[in-house]
Amino acid sequence: MMKRLHPLAGMTALFTILLFWLATVTSELSGSAALIACVKQAIPWGLLLLVPALALTGASGFSQAGASTDLRIRAKKRRMPFIAGNGLLILVPCALYLASLAGRGDFGTVFYLVQGLELAAGALNILLMSLNLRDGLHLTGRLTGRLSG
Repeated sequence: MMKRLHPLAGMTALFTILLFWLATVTSELSGSAALIACVKQAIPWGLLLLVPALALTGASGFSQAGASTDLRIRAKKRRMPFIAGNGLLILVPCALYLASLAGRGDFGTVFYLVQGLELAAGALNILLMSLNLRDGLHLTGRLTGRLSG
């Protein structure tokens, strides 16, 4: 069961963060304050999917990895604290704060500074999670090529 749960939870988490990121950028490019507010207020509801998906990904990954010394597993384990910390300490608080500001129609300097931080942190998590996906595909034999670092 873990062999099916881990990739499903991981892909759900990665695609959810990617969706949040793309929706934010798209809404900003539209220039519509109403659309920006709608996106910013929807993202906290998406956390109800994202947070459990991340928790399941981490738990199932650590369960499957055990005491393995495989370089790819070690790389995935090294990335996970950054992904989790970035999510819990930056992305979730930013999402909640931005939803609050957007709900009040407050799109001032603070909003855009926090949103810039959120986009940068989100891009970092997308990168780190994509590297974990790549290494997972190598581990299962679904992807071949050079060893990752």
